Formats: sequence, structure tokens, C-alpha cells
Amino acid sequence: MTKMSLVADHFMKHSDQLAVEIVEDVIQQMDLKIPEWEKQQAIQMYKEFMGYLGKDLMNKLGGVPEELLAWSKDNGERGAASGGRISEIVVRYPPTRNSFSNIVTSLSQVYELSVEESVFLLSRINWLLDLSLNETLFAFERLSDEIEKETQKELAELSAPVVPIKEGVAVLPLIGSMDSYRAHHILENVIPRIAEEKVNYLIADFSGLYNIDLDIARYLFQIENVLRLLGITTIITGLRPKLAQTAVLGGIDLTSIKTFATVKQAVENID
Repeated sequence: MTKMSLVADHFMKHSDQLAVEIVEDVIQQMDLKIPEWEKQQAIQMYKEFMGYLGKDLMNKLGGVPEELLAWSKDNGERGAASGGRISEIVVRYPPTRNSFSNIVTSLSQVYELSVEESVFLLSRINWLLDLSLNETLFAFERLSDEIEKETQKELAELSAPVVPIKEGVAVLPLIGSMDSYRAHHILENVIPRIAEEKVNYLIADFSGLYNIDLDIARYLFQIENVLRLLGITTIITGLRPKLAQTAVLGGIDLTSIKTFATVKQAVENID
């Protein structure tokens, strides 16, 4: 066997020991306090990494190891699904490289590697770590974006309920901070539902809104135009002075829309 084959065999046969060594070293370098389950998870991850590294060196693959990419993707998705931060992943790579450098130095002495062989080994490890880090970050961001979109969708649905209060009359309470996603959700999803429920009057209550800009205000007041075309009368309540001023300064015509201070007053004035 060549010297590099012996090193590759070492990585595969001693993956458990090397994984523990790296995890312990990283914990010490960063002065981390982590639960035992997380430590064991990290050990398992590096054990698998050692296996990929050994096979890569043994077979002189040279290309991108698909198994490593799949492993890294799983790591990234696991971090995103657990609610972790991307910085928690990135910050551990520099001390991990230091640990691998120490291992390479030790193995170079044991197997009497030449300088060129030692440099190649370290370069190959760093290349695999870079591949792993990139795929981990991409997977983390992809799943995080999916989770954020799903959460945003759920929040939009929960924050814009249509509440029937009597026959032909419903209230649309607008709560919290209004952004373009929520405004679009109301226009695309809530309005059709209102039409299906045979509502004659919709009371759009703005009293719970605490943040809105001109673009969003225009978006929201488009609701009245759409509902009017559907034969539904829109009544606005809880319109704060600042929001009313934003609408007027933006050229939004409020004169055609009935407004009241409270939902109670609006209901009392519906024929």
C-alpha cells in the first residue's frame, strides 16, 4: 500500500476515535457548553466525514463526493429545522480546520509523509470542508426560506380572519404590522372568501394596525374597489389620524367610503 492509502485506511478504521478527538478539541478551543446529545450528534457527523475522507483518499476520486454533499445537506436542514442560527454552523469551521491540521501533522510523522504529501492531504481536507460548508449553508438557507414562507402564510391567514357578526355582515380585523405579503394575501385569498359567504357589508377594522406605509395603504384601499365591483359595501372603522393622513397625502380618496370610530358604531348604522 502507498503511504496515502495507509492514511486513508487510518481515517476509515479510526473514524470513531478521530471524531471524538475533533469534537473535544473544538469544544475546548471555543470553550463551548453543549448538551451531551449535541456532542454525540457532532461525533457521529464527524465519524461519517472521516469515512468520506478515507474513501476519497483511497480511491483518488478527485471529483465532488455526492455522499458528502448529501451528508452536508442533511446537516444544514437539521440546523434550520431545529431553529438554529447560521452563525452557529459557520463559527465552528475555523477551529475544526485547526483540529484537522493537528491530525495531519501527527499522521505525517507516523506514516512518514513527504512535505508534498502532507500539503496534498491538508489541501484535500480543506477542499472537502469547503464543499461541506457551502452545501450546509445552501441547505440551511433553502429550508429556512421555506419555513419562513410557510410561517408567513400561516400568520397572514391568522391575522386576517373574516368574522361574521350577523346575516350579510362580517368584520375583517386588521392586526399588527401590515406588509406587502399580508396585503396581497388579503386581496388574493380573503376577498374571494368574502364573496363566497354572501356578505353584503364588510367592516374593515384598522384599529389594530400599528404600522403601515403609503404603498401598503394603497394596496388595502384597493380592497374597497374590488368589493364594490362584487356588490359588497365596505365600511372602515378604527382609522387612526396618522393612517388617514398617510392615505390623503398619497392621493387616496376616502370620501366614497363610510368610516366610523368603532365596529359597534358601524354595525348600528347598517340598515
